[in-house]
Amino acid sequence: MQTMTDQNKRRALGKGLETLLPGSRNTAPVADAGGKPREISVDLIDRNPFQTRTNFDEEKLVDLTRSISANGVVQPVLLRPGANGRYQLIAGERRWLASKRAGKETVPAILKTVSDEQAMEMTIVENLQRADLNPIEQARAYERLGREFKMTQEQMAARTGKERASVANFMRLLKLPVTVQDHIETGEMSMGHAKVLLTLGDDNEILKAAEKVMEQSLNVRQTEYLVQKLIHPERGGREKQPKVEVVDPNVREAQENLQRVLGLKVRIEDKKGKGRVVIEYGCIEDFDGLLEALGAE
Repeated sequence: MQTMTDQNKRRALGKGLETLLPGSRNTAPVADAGGKPREISVDLIDRNPFQTRTNFDEEKLVDLTRSISANGVVQPVLLRPGANGRYQLIAGERRWLASKRAGKETVPAILKTVSDEQAMEMTIVENLQRADLNPIEQARAYERLGREFKMTQEQMAARTGKERASVANFMRLLKLPVTVQDHIETGEMSMGHAKVLLTLGDDNEILKAAEKVMEQSLNVRQTEYLVQKLIHPERGGREKQPKVEVVDPNVREAQENLQRVLGLKVRIEDKKGKGRVVIEYGCIEDFDGLLEALGAE
């Protein structure tokens, strides 16, 4: 049963984008005063130049395409008028892409007249409210809000319905070497691994430790032991070392495939064909996304 805290959190997630709409600020007129969806040709729509999300899950995009083929687009995309009778996406790029794949000639859209700055801010906040951004994409989005709009972490948290500490943790990921960021973006390492590696401080030490983590498929606890040895070599490994299990290549491949599909950290514990699959999630949105991916209510 959902707790009252979770319910409040869900309601908070819807606030950020609404507060950025020009109608709520009275800063710019809307293109369609009635705010009613209009059917816009998919060929007249251009991609969002401010999009911060770099990865679109192909399997989910295929599922969305099938759904749109059968039922049409349920939620309109958000556009702003462009040059020469064209339109530019603000929100709903997946729905637009899936509509094109489904062979739709038009897509329902709500038009808003906003500035470049407003469009960028709306796009970033809308993305951060989604559950399927990977940690690095989220970190880049928060960084951009701070850089482009001079937002504090408290303001970012308020706009997106997140905790300030969560915002800070994501932004710290950008202090990691690019190679390590890539491992996190692909799901090969978790946020837990990243937090531990960041305690090293030195990039060269982080890269060496990350290499061992990847080679030996270390979990977070084992990574903590490794990092403590690097920070306190004088202790001579007196602490009990967590057991490092050799992972079968086939199991590792299946584990990596699941991580790519679900967008979450997955661990397969296999012993002679028997075992369990452990899926880690960091927030209620991740859990809801997992249930949706598994077809569960």
